[in-house]
This record gives sequence, structure tokens and C-alpha cells, in this order.
Amino acid sequence: MSPAEATAHIWQLGGGALTALDGVALRGHEPALPSTFAVGTMAQATIAASTLAAAEFWYERTGRRQLAAVDMRHAAAEFRSERYVHVEGKPQREIWNKVAGVYQTGDGRYVRVHANMPHHRERTLRFLGAEYDRASVAAKLMDWGGEALETAAAENGMVITMMRSPEEWRAHPHGRAVAELPLFEIIRIGDAPPRKRDAGAQPLTGIRVLDLTRVIAGPVCGRTLAAHGADVLSVTGPGIPDIETLIMDGGRGKLRAEVDLAQKSGKETLRLLAQQADVFVQGYRPGAIAAKGFAPEAVAELSPGIVCVSLSAWGHSGPWAERRGFDSLVQNANGLNAAEAVAAGIAGPKELPCQALDHGTGFLMATGAMMALKRQAQEGGSWLVRVSLAQTGEWLWKLGRLPVECLSGADPTRADVADLMEISESGFGRMTAVRHAGHLSETTARFARPAMPLGSHPAKWPA
Repeated sequence: MSPAEATAHIWQLGGGALTALDGVALRGHEPALPSTFAVGTMAQATIAASTLAAAEFWYERTGRRQLAAVDMRHAAAEFRSERYVHVEGKPQREIWNKVAGVYQTGDGRYVRVHANMPHHRERTLRFLGAEYDRASVAAKLMDWGGEALETAAAENGMVITMMRSPEEWRAHPHGRAVAELPLFEIIRIGDAPPRKRDAGAQPLTGIRVLDLTRVIAGPVCGRTLAAHGADVLSVTGPGIPDIETLIMDGGRGKLRAEVDLAQKSGKETLRLLAQQADVFVQGYRPGAIAAKGFAPEAVAELSPGIVCVSLSAWGHSGPWAERRGFDSLVQNANGLNAAEAVAAGIAGPKELPCQALDHGTGFLMATGAMMALKRQAQEGGSWLVRVSLAQTGEWLWKLGRLPVECLSGADPTRADVADLMEISESGFGRMTAVRHAGHLSETTARFARPAMPLGSHPAKWPA
């Protein structure tokens, strides 16, 4: 599938008019990164779709058209933005924990253990009876079979997947369930009058986005909406773990507040924030936020006309729908790592050259949110955008494969993408990060607010 075809697929799935695609310019070509998968195409198409969605919402508000343009090399760099973010005078923080990664089990299968979050790491070490050491974890895993460990991990709040071949994933009950789902969905979930808004300096000026996400996919969504002018309030709970590098990179353009949903007062604060929001984005484990009283339908009752965006790892249907998951775990389970390993001629998993499922899903979330905002403005209603890492992974297969020679292509360093970076002051220090790759002819994407540590702002909307 070409980048233009991939962009058109996203656009049509979201209900966009085909004529709008005439206003998109795509530059560059594969391979953008060392892989046999079309990650450059995914990067360019998802960013292009989100940029076009911003242009179309701008047209809805102003009656003026804009041209959208995305360069594939720049898009691929933004798909690895967390690798390139840097604070002057500080060493690069390691994202991956020392016991996270690939291991073999006693039956010779390969598993990937996600242990970057302290609570996942502690549960895994306690469950295995292992020390905080790779050799200790490796020894304990020899007592397990791969699939049995994967199942036990899911049942005990850990995050581990077994590497499967593409054929094994297609035959797996959840693989079959995901294959039946579209890339993403925009669903009307309630009635409400249209919200009419005056034009501002950017497409999303005046749009309030409540962002209850962390790690990469959800924060990329909020960051993208902020780049096009939205007021994005990122809310997390006190003590909920995150990774500083990801907070810096994904937090550009956002306000950062803490709300304790374990407290009645915290729930009331979130209700008040939701009542005044235009978009409600959440990436909690399926069922978790609903148990707090904030299922999409409940949020739509609080704020008729709102757009809810729900992110999950594995999709909303199938036997794994309620499981925890991360990009690296999904691409290990769904055959991507195994296929890349075969191409590279190695035995164990070979990961993609970026967290492509995370970033791709994040831009799809932003695209869906803006397309739903346009629908709301035109016909009213409350809307749900439903996206998952597994659905994005399924789509990556459909984009096609590149020649094996592409695996030995250049792996861009920070120096190689220096021309794509911007410097800003932040709550962490003087920070260098990848500029947004989506360009509009009239309104320049920019971050009006600096990246700040969690809890830096009050839990209220700006005046």
C-alpha cells in the first residue's frame, strides 16, 4: 500500500470526503527506517491524516482551506521522538529497565517481559521468586512453558507475551478477533446539539481536551491536539508511575495536574473537568475507568456533545480484550517480531525500529478526535473514537513488506535528525525535541506551553 493509499484508507474510514485528499502533499519514500515493515509509510500516513483532520476542522470553523504536507523522513523521526528528546546538561535517561526484555522459557519459546513500570516489575519478580537480576529471572523462567507463563502473567497483573509466528497469531482466538475489527471506529453514543465555536488562531483554539493517558500512544494524541491549538489538561493520579523521558516528550503543549480518583473529592473534580471538556481521552486498562464512573456513555451524560477517545492494547472484543499490554508486547505476540527475525536470520524476536504501534495509534486517536469534532459541529451528538495497539498492528501487516535489504539501512541518530529538532525551555531544563512533522499552509503547528513535570498545574481549565 502506498503512503497516499494508506492516508486515503484512514480518511475514508473516519468518514472524510475524498475531495479533501487533494489538499495533502506527501514527500519522501521508503525505506525510512531499517525494517522490512512499512513503518515509514505508517508514520507518514497517520500524521498526514491527523494534519488533514486539523485542516478540515479549521475549514469548518473559518470557511478557509489549508494545504497539509508531511515528509516521510520527518514523520519517521517523530515516530521515534522519545529516542531523540534531550535536556541540556543531563544524561539521556534509559527507558528500558534492566530486567525487561526477551527471555527463553523451558520449552524453548521466547517471551518478552515488560518491567519498566515498578508495579509490573515487582509483581513479576515476586511471582517468579526471582531476584532483581536478569540471570535470576532467566533461571526462573526455565521452569515455565511460554504460553503457560503468558496466561499466568495476565491472570496475575503482569505484562508478558510469547513470541508467535504470523501463522500462530492468525490461528489464535484473539488474533482472529482482531482481524475482524477495522483500524479504528467513530461511533455516535448520544444525542446533543451541535457545539458552535468561533474561529481562533489555530484549528483547535478553544477546544478543551482532558487527557488521562501515559506512556506513548495516548500522550502522542494529546500532544498532537495541543500542537494544533487545543488546551490539553493531562491528568494523572498521585503516585502513578511513568517514565521521565516519556513525560518530557509527550508532555509538550500540555498542562499537568494530579487528581486522586481513589477519593470522592477527586472523582468530583474529574466530573467538573469533564463537564467543561470537548474531548475526553483515556488509556486505562479496559473497564478500569468505567469502574470509577467515567465510561464513555457516562461522560457523554456529564457533557452532552463531548468526544470520547478510548485506547486499549488488544481491542474491545476477543478473549484478550481486558488484558494489559504495551507496544513491545503486542508486536511480540502478533507475529511482527517473528517475521522481522526471519528476515534478519536470527532465532529470537527482532523488534521494529520504533514503537510504531504506539505512535501510529496516537496519531489515529488524534485523527479520530478531530474528525468526530467536525461531525459534532455539523450534526450534533456525542461520539466515541475506539482505537487499539492490536488493531494498528494488524494494519501494519496490510501495508505490505519491504525487501530484506532494507533491514541493513541507516538507523538515524540524534545528529542525523538535528535539522528536524526544536529547542525550548521546559520544567526539566533546556530541551531539544523533534518538531511536529505535520505542516499546514496557514496555521503552523506549535507548542504554546512547555513540557512540565507531573502535577505542575492546578486541576482546572485555563481562563
